[in-house]
Amino acid sequence: MKAVEVGTFPFARRAFQVTRCNQCDTAPCTVACPTRAMFRRRDGIVDFDKSICIGCKACIAACPYDAIFINPEDHSAEKCNLCSHRIDAGLEPACVTVCPTGAIIVGDLDDPSSAVARIVQREAVAVRRPEKETHPKVFYKGAHAATLDPLAARRPAGGLFLWSEQPRGRDIVASGHPERANSSAAALLAYDVAHRAPWDWRVSLYTWTKGIAAGVYLVGLLLLALGAIAPRTRCGDGASR
Repeated sequence: MKAVEVGTFPFARRAFQVTRCNQCDTAPCTVACPTRAMFRRRDGIVDFDKSICIGCKACIAACPYDAIFINPEDHSAEKCNLCSHRIDAGLEPACVTVCPTGAIIVGDLDDPSSAVARIVQREAVAVRRPEKETHPKVFYKGAHAATLDPLAARRPAGGLFLWSEQPRGRDIVASGHPERANSSAAALLAYDVAHRAPWDWRVSLYTWTKGIAAGVYLVGLLLLALGAIAPRTRCGDGASR
């Protein structure tokens, strides 16, 4: 949950936004995952398989929405999967069930008769970070731009939020612009969940070494295909030639 104070006294209000996995059509986490633990189902839900996750955090680095985290108990990646186990059982996601105001609606976008499809097709909606071209499937109706853009609202000086506190450190992931807001609404970030960057130099090293290994392997195959090197064969007596 993200809360932003919009406007100046006496014309001020608080805008809220739920941040979650955006169930992208072109999900970068599924491409970055080396074991395909992150995958997109036929119904469009981006799900994960913890049994084959190696905890490399490549999916976290690839996600532009900061929606993936590492479970501290089993050290595997997790995120919102739209409660796929409940959907498979014909139930609604838990967030939809417990929301007292009906602010969260989940449905089939391919079904024109569903409430979600009618809202997306007929009313003004917005998505987070459309410039990333991930084609997100989480649409916001009536959301303020200061909540959708992570840099539109100003970050409180010293990291002292109204409803939360942010620890200090270079590895802290914080929303909001550190100097001034990029919006004319004089927005101030009032609430943000404190969390550290879940990746470090080891993820970059892993990606770099993986690229080198893949390049060496491809060069060897190319030289073999061009006849620059000859494959080694074994004779009947075990000698190689």
